Amino acid sequence: MIPTSIAGLDPPDPAVHGPSIRVLVVDDHPLLREGIAAVLGAQPDMDVQGEATDGREAVELYARHHPDVVLMDLQMPGMDGIAAIEAIRQLDADARIVVLTTYRGDVRALRALRAGANGYLLKSMLRRELVETIRHVHAGGRRVPPEVAESLAAHVGEETLSTREIEVLREVANGNSNKAVARRLGITDETVKAHMKSLMAKLAANDRTHAVTIAIRRGIIQL
Repeated sequence: MIPTSIAGLDPPDPAVHGPSIRVLVVDDHPLLREGIAAVLGAQPDMDVQGEATDGREAVELYARHHPDVVLMDLQMPGMDGIAAIEAIRQLDADARIVVLTTYRGDVRALRALRAGANGYLLKSMLRRELVETIRHVHAGGRRVPPEVAESLAAHVGEETLSTREIEVLREVANGNSNKAVARRLGITDETVKAHMKSLMAKLAANDRTHAVTIAIRRGIIQL
């Protein structure tokens, strides 16, 4: 659980900050939600509008309450965070959304930002950056951690994997042979081999295992 006191951050004067920033917290881990709620509840310029455990509930609560800022986890059961960001953006093009995740992989970051996220906050950075990130995004700014920005820049211009290549790679990551992958996806063995050759070239991978390792590290697939 996140401590309610954050070193280096003095409580703001509510008279200066005006009305409270209404925040919706979306994460499938109750202890993390409770910790975030405790931190925000200690800020005189913030109010937790609601808590959601998955993307679908987040969209429903957003439609009901229209919070000022949404803290959105990416990997959740059912509707994931990226799908939820897209759905909320359809409800409100001006929604202010901060991705809340343990992952710094460039693919996840890029997908979230393309979906409409205004900020990207690593859970490892919550102690020192949660409150200020919310204020910054609420004020109309964007915030992406330097290490995430560097990762994005490092992969700009790289070829992206097709949907089918990702499906094939996910099956391989689950331990399936080419024949099993072909059977499960309804394609031929030769097509599977062609997809593997293509995706390995795009990832600059030496073999199947290396391709899976790179894809997991970059957030292309999850196990």
